[in-house]
Amino acid sequence: MITGVTGRAARHGAGRPPGGEGRGGLGVPMSEGAIIPVVHAARRAAAGAAAALVSLTLLTSCSTGSASPGATAADRRTAEDPGVEPPPRHAGFDYQIGGAYRPPAGVRVVSRDRAADPAPGLYNICYVNAFQAQPDELADWPDDLVLRDDEGEPVVDEDWDEALLDISTAVKRERVAERVNRWVDGCAEKGYDAVEPDNYDSYTRSDGLLTADDAVAFARLLTRHAHARGLAVGQKNTAELLDRRARAGFDFAVTEECGAYDECGTYAEAYDDRVVDVEYTDSGLRKAVAGFGDRIAVVRRDLEVSTPDDAGYVRRTG
Repeated sequence: MITGVTGRAARHGAGRPPGGEGRGGLGVPMSEGAIIPVVHAARRAAAGAAAALVSLTLLTSCSTGSASPGATAADRRTAEDPGVEPPPRHAGFDYQIGGAYRPPAGVRVVSRDRAADPAPGLYNICYVNAFQAQPDELADWPDDLVLRDDEGEPVVDEDWDEALLDISTAVKRERVAERVNRWVDGCAEKGYDAVEPDNYDSYTRSDGLLTADDAVAFARLLTRHAHARGLAVGQKNTAELLDRRARAGFDFAVTEECGAYDECGTYAEAYDDRVVDVEYTDSGLRKAVAGFGDRIAVVRRDLEVSTPDDAGYVRRTG
């Protein structure tokens, strides 16, 4: 049975380029010179049980043909939209949301920040911070679309100093989606093939003000719009919601450290190997490649997801 920690949603690296959305890393030293983000330890206990339950459900449904009680037919398959194309299986992959550069030889799939242009001739995934507000963009959001606590203060993801967006009602979800979908439109206009909406798991940081149902309903607004623009949409981490993947409308998965946290099998099973994974440690890379390297796309990057001209740049595939 595959178990592990979930709900990371780009919590690791990805230094933010000027005008872009990539994230800065936060970590603590580990063995082999690796760095594991502090947030992993803080969230591991809360998310592990949910991920294990989803993993068991997926494996059981595959072996017996059954599914969890109450699951719809849509929840038991991926969101296959004939108008969009998910990334190819087991293709060379590079994660460039911290800054774009010429892809190395053998790369066929690239993920870049929405502020960057896609790489010519490759399959391009457009990173969008969909569920939270960048610190420098908070003032652009109407006050009532920022999630607030009982005292009227914004509910903030303290790891990244990002306010959560209020997707607690259908009306607010529509209004937030209208804004985020303008970024999705920008991805389509630039020529991207897919979108990577980040912070799908923000409801877990909402102090109970948001629910998984809210997240899934909001994701559906984004995926429906993206599909209409010819873009596939990747589920970012959040393995605890894999059993709702089709209801949300996702076509593939973008995972962080599925090797390090024994989640690769769960995602591969759910998305028929349509998975691109970024690892931030050598040990995680070894586990992902040894267990699933012949099925999914795996790359090892540095926490800052830096460019080759940076002293801390790391990129390996085996």
